[in-house]
Amino acid sequence: MADVDFRLAAPGVHQDDARDKAGTSPSATTLLKVAHAFKVFIPEVNGGIPEVMRLLAAGLAGRCRSEVLVSRVEGPGGSELVDGIEVHRTSALRSVWSMPISPGYPVELWATARRVDVVDYHAPFPLVDLAVSLWFPQRTALVVHWHSEIVAQRRILPVVGPFIRRALRRADRIIVSAPVMIEQSPFLKPVSAKCVVVPYGIDVARWAMPNDAQRHRIQEIRGLHPRLIVATGRLVPYKGFDVLIEAMRRVEGDLVIVGTGPLEEALRRQIAGAGLQDRVTLVGYLERQDLQCLLHACRVFALPSVEKSETFGIAQAEAMACGRPIVNTSLPTAVPWVARDGIEALTVAPGSAAPLAEALNHLLDHEDMAAAMGRRGRERAELLFSLESFLDRTYDVYRQAVEDRGRRYRC
Repeated sequence: MADVDFRLAAPGVHQDDARDKAGTSPSATTLLKVAHAFKVFIPEVNGGIPEVMRLLAAGLAGRCRSEVLVSRVEGPGGSELVDGIEVHRTSALRSVWSMPISPGYPVELWATARRVDVVDYHAPFPLVDLAVSLWFPQRTALVVHWHSEIVAQRRILPVVGPFIRRALRRADRIIVSAPVMIEQSPFLKPVSAKCVVVPYGIDVARWAMPNDAQRHRIQEIRGLHPRLIVATGRLVPYKGFDVLIEAMRRVEGDLVIVGTGPLEEALRRQIAGAGLQDRVTLVGYLERQDLQCLLHACRVFALPSVEKSETFGIAQAEAMACGRPIVNTSLPTAVPWVARDGIEALTVAPGSAAPLAEALNHLLDHEDMAAAMGRRGRERAELLFSLESFLDRTYDVYRQAVEDRGRRYRC
């Protein structure tokens, strides 16, 4: 298993999903000026919130002139173009609890906010909350894209909590990916009237339709690994990959985990210690076309996350677009709403290897049931998680926030 190369031998032409949706740009004078503010961006960190920012900036290029303001993970700042997107990075002294310590970030955010129509703050990043609490231009609309509560760094909540609440009071709109996020959040409940539900979007058709070279590779992988499980994500604690590896002791099948992160060496040691080197493989980062092959080749997709930092699990929506059944966890977030227990998924308690193994074995052993879940998953992805809907609805939020802010500012 460890010797298998899951990449295509000859990669084909790959274009960004969102860029294909952008269309022809109108005159630049008609574009909304949008700044996406967060702590990190690609290529320093791939997937997750940075990928959502990339999709929005590229996909709305026909309607918005977008830029990105982030910090370095560590080191000097600077400006550059990344996939055609203007990116400004402030210097960071170091990172503490996954948060860059960047003293210059608030000043850069204030300067950026003065030259754009709307700031889309991708929460959480307490430096943005601090900056907005201290000062923010009255004429500029603020949209908070609430991706997650602060979970792993909850010890800092007594300090940053007041700043988060001030930023939410200043916000013109707050975007959440599912209603449960409002219901579960002590921060969002008092400002629920500002909240708008916009589920994340993916290019369902592109994920669902591999090209000829990919179809050949999919058949090769299926022949070598007829009981294949795939999981994707950053190798960080809340993803629960250690639980998944432990579960594989009880599973008759192979597992591929796609992603990079600080836990890579620890997970490799766990795999070796359990004697699973022949059945469990960490393949690192894969290009989208290679990941697409794996998702079509596998029998089950696993999302074993253990913390409510996993608010949505967009990776499971990508697997659903590929027609795969899901095994996910019963987190108090949108995760079990995206793929529902007994319909598109089998949902188990987070953090326990035994029920996770049982669910994986059940889907591997019952192909008809797994295929039916996969079909329902693709239907749900087409209905709720299309990229076009995500882009259109987010743009509408921007436009409405700018219009409302303009009326208040003129008054």
